[in-house]
Amino acid sequence: MNDTTPSRCDWCLGVSEAYLRYHDEEWGRPVRDDAGQFEFLVLESAQAGLSWSTVLHKRAGYRRAFAGFDPEQVARFNSRSIERLMGDAGIIRNRLKIQAAIGNARAFLAVREEFGSFSAYLWDFVDGRPVVNHWRAMREVPAATPLSDRVSKDLKARGFKFVGSTIIYAHLQATGLVNDHLVGCFRHAECIAAGASLG
Repeated sequence: MNDTTPSRCDWCLGVSEAYLRYHDEEWGRPVRDDAGQFEFLVLESAQAGLSWSTVLHKRAGYRRAFAGFDPEQVARFNSRSIERLMGDAGIIRNRLKIQAAIGNARAFLAVREEFGSFSAYLWDFVDGRPVVNHWRAMREVPAATPLSDRVSKDLKARGFKFVGSTIIYAHLQATGLVNDHLVGCFRHAECIAAGASLG
């Protein structure tokens, strides 16, 4: 590392350029639109039991297969759609996860109907402002928290699948409801600024 290389969270190093860009440009940036929230919901639920890099590198395949992450279109998928997706090598061909994505699209629309937007519903759990943590090492970062427990429980009650607390905590981190960039990472301060400007 030279003097011009910014400090980053350890987890993004040495995997791929795409993974590095994801850390630098997306992870932890507050997502306040439903399109972004649904995309991450599909991808995070697909991750269960796998590495995030595996899912990230199939993102384009998911975007194509799941109608550009349009929840209204995905909610209309049927048994023929499931069989088509099971034959699609561009995504993770797990029947339960595919079925969950479709069911979650329908539950997503129900939440949007009730709260005006899924984003508004989710951000209400943190009173509209990101939780900012100050971890100095990756070993300090939790896999789940009481916040993710509450969100997971509520989502499950609303019919969502593959939304355990660990998956939901990853979702909260990715969509910036929780800022878990290490304090030494250049993105920590940037995400704080982004959260303040949107709060």
